Parts: sequence; C-alpha cells; structure tokens
Amino acid sequence: MKRKGNAPTMKDVAREAGVALGTVSKVFNDIPVGEDYRKRVEEAAHRLGYQVNSYARGLKTNQTCSVALILPNITDPFFSALAQGVYQSLAARQYKMLLSLTSSDPEAEQRCIQMVQQNKVDGIIGLTYTPNLEVNPWLPYVSIDRYFSPSVPCVASDNFGGGKLAAEKLLELGCTRPLFLRIGSSVPGESDKRGDGFESAFRQRGMECAALRLNDEEGYGPFRDFLTTHMEGGRLAFDGIFCVTDALTIHIRAMLDELGLRVPEDVQLIGFDGIRHFSTREFYCSTIVQPISRLAETSVDFLLREDRSNLPSLVCLPVCYAPGGTTRE
Repeated sequence: MKRKGNAPTMKDVAREAGVALGTVSKVFNDIPVGEDYRKRVEEAAHRLGYQVNSYARGLKTNQTCSVALILPNITDPFFSALAQGVYQSLAARQYKMLLSLTSSDPEAEQRCIQMVQQNKVDGIIGLTYTPNLEVNPWLPYVSIDRYFSPSVPCVASDNFGGGKLAAEKLLELGCTRPLFLRIGSSVPGESDKRGDGFESAFRQRGMECAALRLNDEEGYGPFRDFLTTHMEGGRLAFDGIFCVTDALTIHIRAMLDELGLRVPEDVQLIGFDGIRHFSTREFYCSTIVQPISRLAETSVDFLLREDRSNLPSLVCLPVCYAPGGTTRE
C-alpha cells in the first residue's frame, strides 16, 4: 500500500509486486530479470503511479538519457523541422531532449554549453556560430553544418553538390545570366559551399556568374540596392538567381515584385533548404531540399555510439531538387 500524501517509492513498488527491492531496481535500470518479474514490477509501478527519477538514476549511473540540442532559433522553419527530427530520433531511443536557443549569439552559445554541461547531459548536438566554442572533451558533441576539428563529427548536407545542382537546373531551364545571393554568419561554415558549387558549375562551362555575399549584420537592404542598380529598361541583368536559403528567396521574390518583375516569367529563383508551408506542405519556392530527417538521425546516431573512435570528421548527406513555383518547369 502506498503511503498517503507521498509519492510512491521503489519500496512501495516492491511491496505491491511481491518482489525484492533489488528486482525492482534491476527492472528500472534495464538489467535482465525473468519476464514474469519484469511484468509484475511494471504493472505494480503503473497501479501506484510510480515514475523513475531519471536524474537520481543518472547520478548513480553517470548517464541521464538526455541530450542537449543548441539552435539559433525555431522561428526559421528549417530549424524547427530539424528540432522535431532530433526529438523524434532521441525519443525512439528513450532519450529526452533539452532545447537551447541562442539567436546566433556566440556568447549565448557558450553560455548554453556551460549550462547543459552543468545539467549533466549525455551529449550535445549543436548548430552554432562560434568558431572557438569550448566544450569539455569528455562530453560527446556533434556539430551540424560547421566543422571544428577531426575529433568533433560534423554532419551536413552536400552543400557544394546542392549548389551545382541549382546551377544545372537553371541552365536546363534556359537561364544564361546567373546570380548567386548569400546572407549569413561571417563565421565560415559548410553552407558557404553552396555558392562555391553554383559558381563552379558555370566556370566549367566558361560562363560568368555574378554574386553578392552579405553578413547578417548588413541586413537585406543592400540586396534591394543591388537589384535596383542592375535594372535597365524594365529588365533585370539576371534571369536566374540562386539564393543561399529559402528564407532569402522569399525576400528576393518580394523585392522583384516591387521592381515590377515577374517570377518565374522574367526571373527564375531557386532556394536551399526545402522548407514547406505548415498548412499545405507545399514548398515555398523551387529549392534544393536538405534531408532533414537524415541529418537529425545521423547526428543522434553519431552522438550516442558507444565506440566513437572511428566516427568520420565530416559526413555530407545527399540533397535533391524540388520545383516550387519559382522556376519554369
């Protein structure tokens, strides 16, 4: 019988199930016991409303079955989808997820690292913008989209290949005056390879490719100025634009509308990420689709492997193209 006014204990469960306290401990710590004993303990725990104190168990086993995920934000649909993917992958392994948001602030990222280390998590998955991020070497860490060192696995999409794929698609659709637009962190990352792949595809064909690369601090204003100065006779100097993200593509489309240009009739646009409308699940724009579920699953798999000695320092997952109304398919 459970003590009135108090939460049930393992002793209460043992008494209810008619087994030794050690048997209850084995069941809750996933130590093999007879199936009959396990069933009796689980049913008794359910009747009493007993829940395992994972934090207390973690202090004994040095494992909390919790993982920290550090992201810039979850307002960006790509980041929110990634968070959902990591959560689902961890939940399938009976792990909890602690989500920390940083607004891409390096100081906030380092504070998050310190905080989750104090919370005794079993590892960290981070999409961060701090090149010299300090993480205790004993704590498993997996980076998404930013390479740190051979000892820190980095999981990314094939950004270079995605850029080439965008170029090949625009060429296939008849574009001859290409432009690459980028806005993002000043800290080097795997996503920088998107523009490299795009430009290389045109160089291989002996074609020129214009580009404008901005840092987040500069905002979107310079893009509008750039497009305006490249208008002549109601026509833009470019007929195909590849944007580093879908979010930027949406901004550029609005600017083109202001200039009286039609998408995709006058200018074709391709973004990168593969974000979708929450209601219709359709793509916001024609895009290079990142394999978000595989990014999440691979990151979790690398983080939780018992033997981490042979993990690759960088793995690039394949991307694909999907039309979304901003190209002339």
